[in-house]
Amino acid sequence: MAVEYKCCESGFFINIVIIFLLVLFAGLMSGLTLGLMSMSLVDLEVLAKSGTPKDRQHATKILPVVRKQHLLLCTLLICNAAAMEALPIFLDGLITAWGAILISVTLILLFGEIIPQSVCSRHGLAIGAAVAPFVRVLVWICYPIAFPISKLLDAMLGHGHVALFRRAELKTLVNLHGNEAGKGGELTHDETTIIAGALELSEKTASDAMTPISETFAVDINGKLDRELMNLILEKGHSRVPVYYEQSTNIIGLILVKNLLAMHPEDEVPVKSVTIRRIPRSSK
Repeated sequence: MAVEYKCCESGFFINIVIIFLLVLFAGLMSGLTLGLMSMSLVDLEVLAKSGTPKDRQHATKILPVVRKQHLLLCTLLICNAAAMEALPIFLDGLITAWGAILISVTLILLFGEIIPQSVCSRHGLAIGAAVAPFVRVLVWICYPIAFPISKLLDAMLGHGHVALFRRAELKTLVNLHGNEAGKGGELTHDETTIIAGALELSEKTASDAMTPISETFAVDINGKLDRELMNLILEKGHSRVPVYYEQSTNIIGLILVKNLLAMHPEDEVPVKSVTIRRIPRSSK
């Protein structure tokens, strides 16, 4: 049977302090469960290497604690459960049994779940870094119980999930970080296009990057670099122009447009007099 304390007795104030500490402790465990367990090792390693100076400092402190995820999860849940189960015991000495249950549920729900998880979901990195030494102590205290359970979880579920992105997911992530997506990203359209193109390189073949020969602009090797042809080359805007012999499909090489800068249209220099470079070829 629980001991009842009157308002002004010393035991009354001791119980109040213990209840306050239990609610605070349960709230901290609940918030850390959400805040720390929601951070993947990849996210923390990225922050530790390329985040802001403050984020790098926080991530470096958290990484050793989060590395054994199942052990950390078991520790936080054991501590949270112990605090919540102990709360009605100390409330029972102050009020009736049904009142103790009602108040304990209210305190745990509001101050032990909703508020801590709301705060830690936004500031989990800073809070986790601040209490990392305290969490280490809890891990050692709960180790005899938490370690066997964590090993069982490792055997059943694996040692941990590494949240690496596939190519398609990484491409989507890059697009979301573009400033055109309207989500606060800093990447420009050209940057997102270049990154997305690089991610697609392994899936592309040489034929995907080719232009149909019927759509290419080429010059006849027997032609002359008069004003009309020079203006046409400038209008096309290419840095290299293919050269064909007799038929447009018989490409024999290419000329660099920059080599034409020193030539005068009035001289009507034959195309064959210009340096014709070998064209790269690719097998099917």
